[in-house]
Amino acid sequence: MIDLKVKIFDEEDEMDLENDINEFLEKEEVEVVDIKFQVGVSVFGEEQIFCFSAMILYR
Repeated sequence: MIDLKVKIFDEEDEMDLENDINEFLEKEEVEVVDIKFQVGVSVFGEEQIFCFSAMILYR
């Protein structure tokens, strides 16, 4: 049986996402299998809204 786990991060700023992932990796002793990264953009009125997310597959 493969013991994979998933951790998902979602931030409005890429630096916040980077900090969240680095904090997770520093405090957890994990073997990272893969990291998926995605950026979503939408427009609300004259404002652009960004969503930076990542999914870490780990053991």
